[in-house]
Amino acid sequence: MKDKVRKAVLPAAGLGTRFLPASKAIPKEMISIVDKPTIQYIVEEAVASGIKQVVLVTARGKCPIEDHFDKVWELEHILRERGKNGLLEVSQALWKMVEVISVRQHEPLGLGHAFYCAKNVVGDEPFVGMLPDDIVDCPDYPCARQLIDVYNKYKCSVVALMKTPPRLIDKYGMVKFKPVEGNVVQVFDSVEKPKPSEAPSDLGIVARYLFTPEIFQALEETKPGVGGEIQITDAIANLARKGRMYGCIFKGERFDAGDKFGYLEATVHFALQHPELGDRFRKWLKEYVSKI
Repeated sequence: MKDKVRKAVLPAAGLGTRFLPASKAIPKEMISIVDKPTIQYIVEEAVASGIKQVVLVTARGKCPIEDHFDKVWELEHILRERGKNGLLEVSQALWKMVEVISVRQHEPLGLGHAFYCAKNVVGDEPFVGMLPDDIVDCPDYPCARQLIDVYNKYKCSVVALMKTPPRLIDKYGMVKFKPVEGNVVQVFDSVEKPKPSEAPSDLGIVARYLFTPEIFQALEETKPGVGGEIQITDAIANLARKGRMYGCIFKGERFDAGDKFGYLEATVHFALQHPELGDRFRKWLKEYVSKI
């Protein structure tokens, strides 16, 4: 097995039903937060974490994601001809920042199956798994980088964890663990979406994973669950019970942009940070709130 983490796998084959009707004709991952598609925030985090290759797991209708990270000759020619060099650099940065390739998930058989579809591309390397509608803002220490640093020390798979309020426990995979050091724990088991009274702890798995190639064997051993889907949480439990799983209670502000309310939170958050719009938006927001 190779040690260096160079690849990230982004499962992006879902139907995006939570965002209908907006997602009827365009991929949900391409819905913009301010002026960037949601998935671009995830790819930028991967690049900032040292990732050199992004593997998109896609399905029919997801070609706009691939196009977004490709070179558009006509657009660049027009921008160059018109002297719009700033916009030209923005367009070129998308295909220069990282190598992006894609594989197909031909059937909607779950998140675990989506990761398994990348097996032949990942090979014998560790990789970061990143859900493309879940944003963690921590510019000085990206969430994916936090997992990579834990992996570099313990040479095991690592999942991102957060303290979860009781009302949300049945929406996440919850873990049984013991503290190791600082914000690092060893995970011994995981349960997919338990009742609050049956959860092994208040730490839930959130949208960022670092897997060694062992995960593919674990996925092969994982039986389909509800709806015939292969749950990544069950494969994580498989590795955890073998003593091969750690957790990192990540630092950063997290937004579930696949949820309409979380999407609105992310939009306000990044609009306030925007170098061109931030001050103007903040002033408008204060005035608007004062009228409510």
